[in-house]
Amino acid sequence: MKKPHIWDNYSDQPEVIKDKNYKRDMRKNSMLSFSKTVLTSLVIIPYSLVMTPLVRRKEVDSSQFFCLGIDYEREPQLTLDIVNELKIKRVLLRIKLWELDSLTKLKDFIKKIKDKKVTLKILQDRENITDLKLLKKNLDNIFSTLDGLIDIYEIGSTINRAKWGFANVDEYNHFYKVAYDLKIEKYNDITLIGSGVIDFEYHFTAHTLFNFFKYKYDGISSLLYVDRRGAPENLQLGFSLSDKIALLSTMVWLSPKSKQVLHITETNWPLKNTAPYAPTSELECVDEQTYANFMLRYHLFAFASQQVDSVSWHQLIAPGYGLIDNRDGIKYYTAFQTYKFMIENLQNAQFLRLDIKRGYYILQCLVDEKLLQIHWSLKDTTLKKEKDFQVFSRDGKIIADEILSIGSSPIYIYITTKTEN
Repeated sequence: MKKPHIWDNYSDQPEVIKDKNYKRDMRKNSMLSFSKTVLTSLVIIPYSLVMTPLVRRKEVDSSQFFCLGIDYEREPQLTLDIVNELKIKRVLLRIKLWELDSLTKLKDFIKKIKDKKVTLKILQDRENITDLKLLKKNLDNIFSTLDGLIDIYEIGSTINRAKWGFANVDEYNHFYKVAYDLKIEKYNDITLIGSGVIDFEYHFTAHTLFNFFKYKYDGISSLLYVDRRGAPENLQLGFSLSDKIALLSTMVWLSPKSKQVLHITETNWPLKNTAPYAPTSELECVDEQTYANFMLRYHLFAFASQQVDSVSWHQLIAPGYGLIDNRDGIKYYTAFQTYKFMIENLQNAQFLRLDIKRGYYILQCLVDEKLLQIHWSLKDTTLKKEKDFQVFSRDGKIIADEILSIGSSPIYIYITTKTEN
């Protein structure tokens, strides 16, 4: 009989559980936890909505805001070369609890990027969820082997999808507590983040943030995908991406279990005509240009919120959703240059403001004491180029036109006028 939890190497995620009886039993045995989830969210989410206007923005360190997900076993030398080329300062790696024989290889890889801050996402399987003694042994192995090499450990991922192994939130709470107890017992200096809820399903998040388990988070991780809604500006239940971030940040702020730290550890859009590598159906897939536009705008909204400490682009080499396609040689997707130019301009930027008027967006920040504006619009329009404008396309090409076309592809405008003292 085929196991219910099978890893899909094409899309780098578990396959959908096909055993209906198994799924039914998982739900049946989770009724108590589900009840807690519902009751907690009925209290916490409305209260968080009321409190959201009171949460102040913080000063996010832009040098650590941009993070890139990489696979240390996929084109390792090319990955190292590109990470150095991009001059990215934070990367996210993943390790599977059921494949710890690769731990030494992971350690060797991390040593080669020793100048980068590393977030390590520890992926679970059903065996480690149900056997907490085994989980403790495996986590102890990871923490001791990688001692001093990891900036942040993300404990578990995608906890609200049965195919990822967790039947309910209480199972995750027990799972995370093993990591927290191990930290207190032996590894006081490590940083643990958790929750790991995917999509805009904050009823699960509420249960991870408000419960009676004796543990603490050093920050909260979220896999805040919005790809099923199309553009990042699109609404879901009346919430745009910016609204979702604000609500999540408020929940973290209110929780007695976490520091006011929020990391979006996965986001992307699936690419057209890449099945079976695309992680969703063709219905949600977008073309290369749209992918580049959406991902850039997602990062701009998250950066403008000044409530997200880092966003991880998932990921560098992945044919169905990444920056590079390695199916038949190496092909750089359009978004690679988009990402590179974004890093070059914003990794050391100081955020000033985001102006929105009738679907027209202007993000303003300071870069090396120069004013940078990034313009985009949901409806095609034009802007007259002023003499003190230095204008670049989304991907870094100089735009010399006197009338600037403003649309879904953001453009960078440096204002070069010097102020008089």
